[in-house]
Amino acid sequence: MSLRFLEGLTMWVTMAMLACATILYAYHFLSKRASFSFYATLFTGAAFLFLTASVGLHSSAVEGSRLWGPYSMVLAAWALVLVYFVVEHLIHLKVYGTVLVPVALGLLVVAQIIGAGLPVTPPPPAELALLENWRVIVHVVLIVFANAGFLVGAAASGAYLGLEAQLKGHRTSTLFKRLPSLGQTDLVARRAVAFAFPAYSAGLLLGILRALETDVSMWWADPRIILSGVVWAIYAAYLYLHYARNMSARTAARIALVGAVFVIALSIVARTVPAGFHIFAVPGL
Repeated sequence: MSLRFLEGLTMWVTMAMLACATILYAYHFLSKRASFSFYATLFTGAAFLFLTASVGLHSSAVEGSRLWGPYSMVLAAWALVLVYFVVEHLIHLKVYGTVLVPVALGLLVVAQIIGAGLPVTPPPPAELALLENWRVIVHVVLIVFANAGFLVGAAASGAYLGLEAQLKGHRTSTLFKRLPSLGQTDLVARRAVAFAFPAYSAGLLLGILRALETDVSMWWADPRIILSGVVWAIYAAYLYLHYARNMSARTAARIALVGAVFVIALSIVARTVPAGFHIFAVPGL
């Protein structure tokens, strides 16, 4: 069997396991039965191992993982699952898997639909040279993990706002009973953003240094770079207002969700807008 066939096979097994884990996390959220939690984690862990194998097989087949086009969504899903496992280990809560595991599954499904598993023609040599640099590789890795952290923060922020609405309305629905406490959800959101922001900042800095090094005309006008600056500013304001100005947790949660919207918008633009310095965003690559 060829490496590409094995890559595809492990990818489909990964998506099947994540689908099972999504169902199990949902059942665990609704019933709080420990057996659902155990098997949800088991399927997610197995999916992560198969996804890691798929990424490794892809790297062997194409002599290096693609950092551009639909395949970057596969790498983003891999990072999201890894970050979720770290969060789960630190706070011992399965509830965030109810949101984050389906997001990872969605990324993989969309990546397959738009052609992550298809043979691709690499960029022209001059453009490929921009990618084949350690700064670009580290830049992409840092941004991918930072985005995963921002999504974890958004999931916790959404949970916080849901809990607060329940408390203010004096309601005790199933949602209220299943979610963690207000203080815990706020803490998870703050820590996720606090860890993701330095990685995002370092990733942006490396990207800017690479742009200056290659002396690309008007690189700063690239729509992806502009949106990246907006994302950075939103989360910088989040941390400053939260820690220096004692901003309310409700306002912080809303800012975190706005930041996540821009992160998602940036991910879409990065894969659909062919103009600008980021040549890896050209459709079809």
